[in-house]
Amino acid sequence: QVQLVESGGGLVQAGGSLRVSCAASGRTFSAYTMGWFRQTPGKEREFVSCINWDTSSTYYADSVKGRFTISRDNAKNTVYLQMNSLKPEDTAVYYCAAARYIISESAAAYAYWGQGTQVTVSS
Repeated sequence: QVQLVESGGGLVQAGGSLRVSCAASGRTFSAYTMGWFRQTPGKEREFVSCINWDTSSTYYADSVKGRFTISRDNAKNTVYLQMNSLKPEDTAVYYCAAARYIISESAAAYAYWGQGTQVTVSS
């Protein structure tokens, strides 16, 4: 079992930066691929980024490539998403998720989810 708690969301102006964090419980955090997804009302959850267990591989949605950076600290059981050059269309609830033994951009591959943190980008 893995429990995930996001933090760091908030309101920021377009062009600004924000870092969201996800703290995980459990001793096997380092065995999981960690992903970030986002969702707006009436839309499906959308892949943002993921990172494999040893940080050797990272993946990004085209819409955030070059602006967002995912990282993780296995000693702290925490994954981060640094978001720069934010745009109003980045406004969403951001969720972190954990998947064991798989790297995927599909939400269905992730067994564990946090409760989400709201990110709002004003124009």
